[in-house]
Amino acid sequence: MLRVQDLGMIPYRAAWALQEQIHSEVAAGGDGRLLLLEHPPVITIGRRPEGAKNLLASEESLSRLGVELVHSDRGGDITFHGPGQLVAYPIIRLNDHALSVGGYVRLLQETVIAALAEFGVKTHRDSDAIGVWTEDGAKICAIGVRIRRGISMHGLALNVSTDLSFFNLIVPCGLAGRPVTSLRKILGDSVPTMDRVKEQLAVALERELSAKLVRG
Repeated sequence: MLRVQDLGMIPYRAAWALQEQIHSEVAAGGDGRLLLLEHPPVITIGRRPEGAKNLLASEESLSRLGVELVHSDRGGDITFHGPGQLVAYPIIRLNDHALSVGGYVRLLQETVIAALAEFGVKTHRDSDAIGVWTEDGAKICAIGVRIRRGISMHGLALNVSTDLSFFNLIVPCGLAGRPVTSLRKILGDSVPTMDRVKEQLAVALERELSAKLVRG
């Protein structure tokens, strides 16, 4: 069973602490959990050693803009989280779904692709870069996970109505020259509400996990 919990707006460190708590519960046999949320403006740097090099703004500039800087234990490079961006943290036992680490990342990508298709937005995986990409080569969703004791943490960040100017403070995911986009930029006034996107993402994830369990 996958329990879905909507946390609304929550600071990055608080959500990280909650993930750690739930990870322990799942490791002890508890149900998997999907946390859906938004973060106040924050730049996170993953475990890649070169991640810090892709921060383009000084810490003083970030402070003036009200952007927190956090070194995270997730995989991946550097990214931005902020209002209007849907962050999803699935905390599940990979063995329950016959998933390898790579298979889990692909499942997250396929989840986003399926959810966005419900809004008429075509996206795809890129064999050269993790995440989800639009047909014109822009990144709409970043993915960075950590697997500990066979249980997932962290997850994905999908730009719904995010202020994309914040991405000018970094080289997103360390990929120079690759633009970032959002559902609002693609769909304009037809952009779905955050609640609708949350619902579609949760449905798509549960569908992908069930399908993987059957195939496994």
